[in-house]
Amino acid sequence: MFAVRSNASGASQQRRRATGGVERRRRGSTTPMRTPEDARDSRKEAAWGVAYGIAAYSSWGVVPVFWKQLRHVGAVELLAHRTVWSLLSFVALTLATGQGRALGAALRDRRVVAAMAVTGALVSANWVLFIYAVAVGRLLDASLGYFINPLLSVLLGMLFLRERLRPAQWLALGLAASGVVYLAVRAGSIPWIALGLASTFGVYGLLRKVAAVGSLPGSTLETSFIAPLGAAYLAALHAEGAGAAGRADLRTHLLLAATGIITALPLVWFTNAARRLSLTTVGFLQYLAPSGQFLLAVLVYDEPFSTAQAVSFACIWTGLAVFSADAVLRARRSGRTSAS
Repeated sequence: MFAVRSNASGASQQRRRATGGVERRRRGSTTPMRTPEDARDSRKEAAWGVAYGIAAYSSWGVVPVFWKQLRHVGAVELLAHRTVWSLLSFVALTLATGQGRALGAALRDRRVVAAMAVTGALVSANWVLFIYAVAVGRLLDASLGYFINPLLSVLLGMLFLRERLRPAQWLALGLAASGVVYLAVRAGSIPWIALGLASTFGVYGLLRKVAAVGSLPGSTLETSFIAPLGAAYLAALHAEGAGAAGRADLRTHLLLAATGIITALPLVWFTNAARRLSLTTVGFLQYLAPSGQFLLAVLVYDEPFSTAQAVSFACIWTGLAVFSADAVLRARRSGRTSAS
């Protein structure tokens, strides 16, 4: 506590000088000073943020290895299990992190509830597309979709949030679009898995950005809309004498139960990273996930990598390089401006 008696002002000033002070007079106003302890704490928080970010995006990059273990389970049934077990995991994490009141407030907001119902449908479509891509050996298409996603998010921001694109961003979008069009023309078909994953996750991210709800309560709420449908589907399968529940081996049952924490835990890591890091740093880290998927597809699962795919990926990677370089330069200019 600060001293409030006049005869204690001298001692108070001495204490502030001894500790390096917490304020200084600059240009007629009081400006906070960063002490060495503040700098160390900031570096420590940033280091933890990078660690959380690497954990989140790396886990998303290697998660196809997990889903490959369940390829004998149908994609729709697997999605149903994922929704049910994810809801249990999200509820547990929400309560464990003391965000129960935030969840209750979200439930009382009709606009948030409506938005989360839509995001629940979008994330379900994204999940089932990704599970299907892994099961049928189309992981390269999934990787392509998640490489496209950051650029699609920029386009959605322009269309719906009135964000203005800089010339470098237009160039990046043009390169990505050229890669997709080239692949479609050469392959004779639209890369629907890649575009489906990018579009569902892009619109999902847009809605989650504008919805007035935190990450973990929002995920719990949106999953609560789709989990009952998943449970009903599993019950119907069981009644017909089909499905893995109660009939598969112990390993399959354990893997199915693990789908919840496999879904929820990376999201918690991501949230911790986003709170500690700049958007530029998070933007770089997000490329770990599709990069891991790409390497798994080519080096581990021996998926065919055609010349058309190579050209398409090269266009998109070039677009991402332009996009990232522009973001870094803009962040540096902003830093110099604020410092001056």
